[in-house]
Amino acid sequence: MFSTKGRYALRVMIDLAQQHSDDYIPLKDIAERQDISKKYLEIIVKELVHGGLVTGVSGKGGGYKLTREPSEYSVGEIIELLEGSLSPVACLAKDANECPKESVCHTLPMWTEFYLLERDFFYGKKLSDLVES
Repeated sequence: MFSTKGRYALRVMIDLAQQHSDDYIPLKDIAERQDISKKYLEIIVKELVHGGLVTGVSGKGGGYKLTREPSEYSVGEIIELLEGSLSPVACLAKDANECPKESVCHTLPMWTEFYLLERDFFYGKKLSDLVES
């Protein structure tokens, strides 16, 4: 299950994409449009900035904007930035140590199949797909 943080991050990214602007969009405006606490969005956009998905400027005329075109973002990268790995089991995560049970694990093929379906689904969806829907 995805947390509100991951879901709200997608909403912020969609909101920024919908503005079709090279100007920085104030966080208070995003918070009002999305009906999300500005304080909570501050935590989320900080992670989006740290991950390089958005850029921000403080002060008058400040706010946030996308660093790329909406079609260049996958939903998967946004979700993984905020939620962590999409892997359903620890042994399939990127940084996982080799599992000593791998050769005898009867469930690993099922988890691998599920992980590939999920990963392909979310990485196959672009931010622009959500903006246009």
